[in-house]
Amino acid sequence: QVQLVESGGGSVQAGGSLRLSCAASGGTFSHYYMVWFRQAPGKEREFVAFVNRSGGSTYYGDSVKGRFTASRDNTKNAVYLQMNNLNPDDTAIYFCAADESGFSHRAEDYQYWGQGTQVTVSS
Repeated sequence: QVQLVESGGGSVQAGGSLRLSCAASGGTFSHYYMVWFRQAPGKEREFVAFVNRSGGSTYYGDSVKGRFTASRDNTKNAVYLQMNNLNPDDTAIYFCAADESGFSHRAEDYQYWGQGTQVTVSS
């Protein structure tokens, strides 16, 4: 079973950038499909980005396409989310999650979750 710990969140002004990291331990990291979700206050958890097991394929939610880039380094057991041109609507807690089953944009399809990292974007 894999454990996930996110880092890299913080406060930034609109137009700025942040890079989130998610460190994995336990299990064989390359066996897991990795995904980023976010949840803003009072809203449902929203799909942000997906990275396949090799890192060769990625998918993004419509609201972040062209601004966010997901990647992974299987030698470091880590997945990343580079976030550029941030705006206040990106304010949320960002979670990484893992599963061995494959691509899904539904949160309930992912078995393992980190504790989240807060991203706050001010105008």
